[in-house]
Amino acid sequence: MTIREFKMPDVGEGLTEAEILKWYVQPGDTVTDGQVVCEVETAKAAVELPIPFDGTVHALLFEEGTTVDVGQVIISVQTAGSAADAPVQEAAAPVAEAAPAAPAAEEPVAEARQPVLVGYGVSTASTKRRPRKAPAGTAAQNGTAAPAAAPAVAPVLPAVPAQPGGERPLAKPPVRKLAKDLGIDLASVVPTGDGGVVTREDVHAAAAAAITPQAAPVAAAPVAPQAQAQAPVAEAAAAAPAVEPSARETRIPVKGVRKVTAQAMVGSAFTAPHVTEFITLDVTRTMKLVQELKDDPDLAGLRINPLLLIAKAVLVAIRRNPDVNASWDEAAQEIVLKHYVNLGIAAATPRGLIVPNIKDAHAKTLGELSESLSSLVATARDGKTSPADMQNGTITITNVGVFGVDTGTPILNPGESAILAVGAIKLQPWVHKGKVKPRQVTTLALSFDHRLIDGELGSKFLADIAAVLEHPRRLITWS
Repeated sequence: MTIREFKMPDVGEGLTEAEILKWYVQPGDTVTDGQVVCEVETAKAAVELPIPFDGTVHALLFEEGTTVDVGQVIISVQTAGSAADAPVQEAAAPVAEAAPAAPAAEEPVAEARQPVLVGYGVSTASTKRRPRKAPAGTAAQNGTAAPAAAPAVAPVLPAVPAQPGGERPLAKPPVRKLAKDLGIDLASVVPTGDGGVVTREDVHAAAAAAITPQAAPVAAAPVAPQAQAQAPVAEAAAAAPAVEPSARETRIPVKGVRKVTAQAMVGSAFTAPHVTEFITLDVTRTMKLVQELKDDPDLAGLRINPLLLIAKAVLVAIRRNPDVNASWDEAAQEIVLKHYVNLGIAAATPRGLIVPNIKDAHAKTLGELSESLSSLVATARDGKTSPADMQNGTITITNVGVFGVDTGTPILNPGESAILAVGAIKLQPWVHKGKVKPRQVTTLALSFDHRLIDGELGSKFLADIAAVLEHPRRLITWS
């Protein structure tokens, strides 16, 4: 028998570490080539890692929640291969003995090429690793004698869903991912494949049986009934850490998506000269159109909401003001006009703010745009947005109205020229045809980069968005 080790892989994302979110296997489990054994979070997205060989899990080297450098061994597997098949590795140490002691201060990392993880290339900036706490029982460094360590105990990991017979359901990695994306427990699926293997058809059948008339909305802060009319965009609040009753402070490590977002926002705020303009408007006709489209049999099965028509209004306004859809090339000191629109939708997820975008949104029909928005929201809510989905955006919409907020001054997504904040839609007194009447009213805020969008262009663009939402027939006449 041979002990083979699986290391945190270099999967091309321009990062040097990842956090282990969840283990799908335990010591003693049988694994096969291509089976997903764990889920990790990089600074860009959550990624599932398949193991590249068959065998029996010997040891898990890190607990869930641990940040691991690329290249470190995370799991060892006992295989039936001979020494000629793979080099025999020293048996892996339990978790408590796996990680080296942390240095006394932050350890600088040279600017040379760093190992990378999933799709972004190599970062040229120098980086620093966070100091890590030395686990209990770790030998002392610098030649000093270490005290006798108590025998380490392997971590207790969450049990994998089991079938009635106690065995893990049989399914290929893509099928497991499909089941996870659809929220289906494989243990509850009746397998029809050879040897009791769960197939894609089995998962889809289970999902169809579990469909409810209306998908549950994403968890969010309570909002006014008028604000609830707007579509929540994956506004799932992060779970609050447990706090001791006597505690006066709680420290939350900033890492992963939150860390990268924070760095990007600081960079954007202090490199692009922001200007924000506001407009308050009557969207009663748009709200009526939303209801009419919901009742249209030709659009049955599609998610129709105010955000969909706001997105369409932005696309129409870009067609009338194409210079808005641009970016600033600092190195060349040039304005780069984009002849396509990758429409970003800011989404607050448990892992932090992300901005996935709909590729070539300008070329989509209303139905296609609805499908793309629904897919974007579901993927972001599940924490499965891929790095590619967050690249090359041109303009962004952020829907703060879902929280009952009237408006804000949004910060530009790096590399983009403008971002539109949509406030809550509320019933308010409004002068309509010479009389004060209750109307559905909202406020839009447009932040833009003043290097390439001057006041006139920004004002025209915002006014056109408002004009379409006040009189949605312009979705046709201006297209």
